[in-house]
Amino acid sequence: MPSSTPAATIVTARALCKGSECETQGFRVSVFPSFVPDHSDPTARQFVFGYRVRIVNESTVTAQLLARAWKIVDANGRENEVRGEGVVGQQPVIGPGQAFEYSSFCHLTSAWGTMEGEYVFQREGDEQHFNVKIARFFLVSMFDAE
Repeated sequence: MPSSTPAATIVTARALCKGSECETQGFRVSVFPSFVPDHSDPTARQFVFGYRVRIVNESTVTAQLLARAWKIVDANGRENEVRGEGVVGQQPVIGPGQAFEYSSFCHLTSAWGTMEGEYVFQREGDEQHFNVKIARFFLVSMFDAE
């Protein structure tokens, strides 16, 4: 059982979640999820998870992130797809050797779930679009799933 101190709670919550990393066409995407107990209410079936994403361009081309698509699945098998332009209101241009990081969050009505998806990028110069995979990662609270 986690300690009642906030620092111990946050460390325990982070340890339960499992991030991911994968590389597609020279773009490496790493995700670092965590449970956010201070914004969650298990009695009301509201579980909030934060995640930090780091995208590193290991290729030789510059590209702009145009869109995202997420597949979110909760512990009951309910699937939700989220699509939109850019990330956190931005459409960053990432050059060779550069990285872009952002943080966001996800609400679930179950104590755990998964997320995975892809980004749509556009190459500079030839304007060709390509997809970059976001590997599945696990959102796990410190509460038992019911």
